[in-house]
Amino acid sequence: MEEATSFSVNQNYSGSPITNIAEDYLFTIILLLPIDAILSLSKTCKRFKVLTSSNTLWKSLCKRDFGSTCVDSLLKSNHHNQQHQFSWMKLYKKVYQMDSLCCHKLSYPHGDLDFPTARASHSLNFVSDCLVLFGGGCDGGRHLDDTWVAYIGNDFQRILKWQTVHSGIPSGRFGHTCVEMGDLLVLFGGINDHGNRQNDTWVGKVTHNENKGITFSWKMLDVGNVAPPPRGAHAACCIDDKRMVIHGGIGLHGLRLGDTWILELSDSHCFGTWHEIVIQQSPPPRSGHTLTCIARNRTILFGGRGSGYEVLHDVWLLDTCQGYMRWIQVLYDLQNIPDGVSLPRVGHTATMVLGGRLLIYGGEDSSRHRKNDFWILDISSIPFTFPSTTVNSKRVLTRMWKRWKSNGYEPESRSFHRACVDPSGRYLYVFGGMVDDLLQLVEPSGLKFDKKLFLVELLLQI
Repeated sequence: MEEATSFSVNQNYSGSPITNIAEDYLFTIILLLPIDAILSLSKTCKRFKVLTSSNTLWKSLCKRDFGSTCVDSLLKSNHHNQQHQFSWMKLYKKVYQMDSLCCHKLSYPHGDLDFPTARASHSLNFVSDCLVLFGGGCDGGRHLDDTWVAYIGNDFQRILKWQTVHSGIPSGRFGHTCVEMGDLLVLFGGINDHGNRQNDTWVGKVTHNENKGITFSWKMLDVGNVAPPPRGAHAACCIDDKRMVIHGGIGLHGLRLGDTWILELSDSHCFGTWHEIVIQQSPPPRSGHTLTCIARNRTILFGGRGSGYEVLHDVWLLDTCQGYMRWIQVLYDLQNIPDGVSLPRVGHTATMVLGGRLLIYGGEDSSRHRKNDFWILDISSIPFTFPSTTVNSKRVLTRMWKRWKSNGYEPESRSFHRACVDPSGRYLYVFGGMVDDLLQLVEPSGLKFDKKLFLVELLLQI
């Protein structure tokens, strides 16, 4: 039976008043429910069973929970499925059955010597179908000031060709942040090789030109007289598709910060306004942590190194959806999580991927042992109705974290690398970082900068 275009169901129902609600209204109500509630509803009566098996409903649920951009990208990468009736319920189930990934080492065209050098604490973003890499630190504590662009498009590619940007670039730095905001990149802060902290803000944009090919340009953003104190090793992300939030980092004299700032960009993208968000309960000062937007109005903070140089594993939610902002700590017990003792980390990446999940990769522990593990933080396990400034329930404890299996190419353990995801949420690109130097392990540091680029593919059978 095909329900993709209509909810034509017999209207003669009796009993609970909800069964007499018109299909359009009922459809809208169902879309507000979590998946568990929808599946339970399907067992209550014949009418709800028909409604909750509708292809139209499951298409809307996929777009609700995965995002329209992600769903469109998945369809583009599976052209053959568009020639037949596509089962959105099947796609939804397959996404939530994912529990593993595969790594692929990427290479450059034969004989091509023009590609990014080894580095760490740089930035890597996916914007306008391109990878954009900027800055970072390298051997000798030196900073880099180069910008690299590689076209990806909509297709998975094992061979990438980089090109450099030579004009109008920010000064060299590492430990800065750079976030996607629509088709723009917004860069803030960082540290140069003299140890000077920065607090300037830059906007970058990719341009596709028929004659010149792909070009990229930077311009400094005019933010007036108010800006966050200079810092590096902070965390940042975009919220509401038009604002950037930053938290923490290392300020002047090596002091770790715990402040929260919001940047609002003008419609012309020529001006920005910074303002500090002062909240009574907020995450303690830290550096080397991550901020990741998990919905338009919600952001997850994880890990980092605290003021006492301890490596952290706490999870905080920045909630802005009620017209005001508040930090909420999500409490959990490492002892209740298989292999949870390895969760504390700094210098990791945390990226929102397909299925509304946060993918944590790499980093290092308090002994500076670098990691090569992949963890999933299941966002759907966190309730979004909070009676207080903490979340602490057995439901969260048992479902929140899961370690995923990795197949294929085995990259070296690393920290202070960078990662970004394509629009489908299925392909994660990872570049650089600090890795163990197998030839220099007798030295106190035993570290080297890495220049490998590899891809992490979420294994989805559709």
